[in-house]
Amino acid sequence: MGSKNGKPVLREEDITQLAQTSGLDRKQVEDHFNGFMAEHPNGKMNKKGFATMLSKALPKKDASKMDKHVFRVYDTNLDGFIDFVEFMVVYYVMADGSPEEVLLKIFRIFDMNSDGVISKKELTRLVKDMYGMIKSESPETESKEMIAKSVFAEMDKDTDGKITTEEFISACLGQEELSRILALKCVDIFVQDD
Repeated sequence: MGSKNGKPVLREEDITQLAQTSGLDRKQVEDHFNGFMAEHPNGKMNKKGFATMLSKALPKKDASKMDKHVFRVYDTNLDGFIDFVEFMVVYYVMADGSPEEVLLKIFRIFDMNSDGVISKKELTRLVKDMYGMIKSESPETESKEMIAKSVFAEMDKDTDGKITTEEFISACLGQEELSRILALKCVDIFVQDD
């Protein structure tokens, strides 16, 4: 995104890129941008605004503790805000991306400090925050600690104490049951029930 007289503007190259990657036409991209700007006049959504939007969009999902994690997926430049281009890119990857593209975005939910790997501490914290979502579907679910330990063992194939993007994607696409369930719960946040 660019800026004109201190006001965010959608650059020609942004419109072209978003139209190509989203399946929207140029007018639709511009309309979405105008809607985003009406809600966020400075062109940026902060964490509080994002949490409000997420709770309105997902009133039936127990995702209240997930907003800070999901925010990281969108805030790709790590400036603490989500601009229109960041929002649209993630939205369309989640809607129409390949399984690998979607899992790369979901990886950002797990990688809390954005260092490119998932530590045992990060995974344990995420499981704790997701536990309500997991438990509501399967009341006989194991303890948070047991889930985190099992998922970490499934994903950390080389047992070096950290999970890389490759290990994460491989575990989620493979037959690693708990890894798939956790990733699908994250995807669930982005997908509306009919």
